[in-house]
Amino acid sequence: MKPEPIKILLVDDTADNLVALEALLRRDGVQPLTARSGAEALELLLVHEVAVALLDVQMPEMDGFELGELMRGAERTRHVPIIFVTAGSRDPERVFKGYETGAVDFLFKPIDPLILRSKVDVFLELANQRRQIAQALRLNEMFVGILGHDLRNPLGAMVAGAELLASQLTDDRQLRTLRRMTAAGSRMTAMIEQLLDLTRARLGGGLGFVRARKRLDVGELVQRTLDELRATSPDRDIAFQATSDCTTSGDPERLIQLFGNLVANALTHGAPGTSISVTVVGKSCDIVVEITNQGVIPPELVLTLFEPFRGKPQDAARSAGLGLGLFISQQIAMAHGGEITIESSAAAGTVVTVRLPRTADGSEERSASAVPDATGKAVLIVEDDEHLRESLRQAFEDQHYRVATASDGLEAIDLMRGDGPLPDVVVLDLVLPSLDGHRVYHAMQRDPKLADIPVVVSTGNPALAPSGLVVVPKPLKLARLLDEVARLSARSSAP
Repeated sequence: MKPEPIKILLVDDTADNLVALEALLRRDGVQPLTARSGAEALELLLVHEVAVALLDVQMPEMDGFELGELMRGAERTRHVPIIFVTAGSRDPERVFKGYETGAVDFLFKPIDPLILRSKVDVFLELANQRRQIAQALRLNEMFVGILGHDLRNPLGAMVAGAELLASQLTDDRQLRTLRRMTAAGSRMTAMIEQLLDLTRARLGGGLGFVRARKRLDVGELVQRTLDELRATSPDRDIAFQATSDCTTSGDPERLIQLFGNLVANALTHGAPGTSISVTVVGKSCDIVVEITNQGVIPPELVLTLFEPFRGKPQDAARSAGLGLGLFISQQIAMAHGGEITIESSAAAGTVVTVRLPRTADGSEERSASAVPDATGKAVLIVEDDEHLRESLRQAFEDQHYRVATASDGLEAIDLMRGDGPLPDVVVLDLVLPSLDGHRVYHAMQRDPKLADIPVVVSTGNPALAPSGLVVVPKPLKLARLLDEVARLSARSSAP
């Protein structure tokens, strides 16, 4: 499939200037977007991602400087390179104002075509390199995810076989060999799960880290975690205290994984023979868990602790992982709307603090009147990544939707054209096998039965989305996706 062209934004209130600039810069793989005003330019920037913006300074209503300031103030456009173009005088103060606004260059009319093209080509090349790097990273992460998924079954069979043999043997030497094999298999299983979690974090934006949402007591979860760890570290003293109401909403298994990682780290890297202290305090807006040990982390290492595959401390021989434990713990906390911070000093030791909100997304519980009732509403999820697809299925089923899924475009069209009920909303990935998202959408528009079904596009590149559709960028923000689907499904059923 031909790659999407790289887009550049041209803003000038004079139509002839836009025609000239567009003719000069258009070529294969490059698509100029033109706007006659600042307001029109902002509308384009809401839909498209651009590699560089050429802004005329002297425009009515909103001049180029004002447009540049608005672009720098918005998260979506703050990093777009801006080249100001003006027919005004070469006033140093005016030039300084342009650079102060965030420009990377300032050109004066009449513009030398060779100079303009060479300057724009730099940013086109940078955009192309970023696209290639992003694609390579995504393919690499997909490979890791697929490999990890496919390794689990044969490895599980090997571990199960070793455990079966252990129950049948009586020779101590043979049993010791089997126990070592089982322990090694368990370590490999844990590493594979970490790799799959890394893929979920990179491709799914944390989706999959909250697989179920239940009302739970954080104090009870921490107590369960400590009971398990005391059995494996009977020589270490672990003090625990929980106060006030510690209930919230989230995935209990994932939170146990989070607390298990953090307390195990404290046991492994804390000063030998010293005690570990764990406290859970329920506050009005959040729940705070503090894990304290007497070890000290060097300041330069604290800054990199949450990076995947980070360098390990000197005593890392005692830990058996890939350097992903803290990264995954952070992703679990973020998926619950929380955070993890670490402070370490010789005087106070190391304190790891987990803050979790009272609700799963960090906001107040929404009232029944604020959220449309999804009972009976149907959503079709079209997504080729299995982990993300199943995580979305679970999330929508938890909200009482009837959920159908498709792993490619042809399957999605077949489902919608079948005898079953039509979905109220379609969540559509654009990069799909067999039939991509664009062709699925166009096929829906050509079919009178499907043309009016609302579509939410999920994509890592919002600029690729068909014009006029609701776009939720990847990595997906689950709360936003649920809100958009609820809004569209309510609107589609309104009389």
